[in-house]
Amino acid sequence: MPLLILGLLLWAGAHFFKRLAPDTRGRMGDKGKGLIAVVLIVSVVLMVIGYRGADYIPIWEPPVFLRHLNNLLMVLAFYVFGVGATKGLLSARIRHPQLTGFKIWAVAHLLVNGDLAAIVLFGGLLAWAVAEVIVINRSQPWDRPKTVSIKGDFTALVIGLVLMSIAAAIHIWLGVNPFGG
Repeated sequence: MPLLILGLLLWAGAHFFKRLAPDTRGRMGDKGKGLIAVVLIVSVVLMVIGYRGADYIPIWEPPVFLRHLNNLLMVLAFYVFGVGATKGLLSARIRHPQLTGFKIWAVAHLLVNGDLAAIVLFGGLLAWAVAEVIVINRSQPWDRPKTVSIKGDFTALVIGLVLMSIAAAIHIWLGVNPFGG
């Protein structure tokens, strides 16, 4: 569990660094981007190792039907995450599509994982995403995208389905079937 928590703290710290210390981050230039990327990779590795190594401490037993809701939410999460990059119609309505998609992803995982390590991991990432939105909203006004199209929404959906398929394959490869069984 300590590695999991350290990974979460590094993840949050690396993401907040730009917002909370913009002058310091700015002085670091392009080398700073590389350093932040390394910290983020290390944080993900620590979260994975910490999560997989944590003792299974059940808190609640998720009902089986929540797997189906989880999978539906995952399609939505991947779609919403991609809308910002593809400039779909939804990107003019949701200020933070990537963080919104990330929050949907975290909630979906909380629905189907009732052990302490999962609650710490996915709950911690959800808390980070909520806090990130608050910090961004307080620090800068929103400049709504002007050029959006339904084509962007369609592209985001197709890309989201492909990425979800890849994520599902990785889960299965790791021994966790997201579709049950």
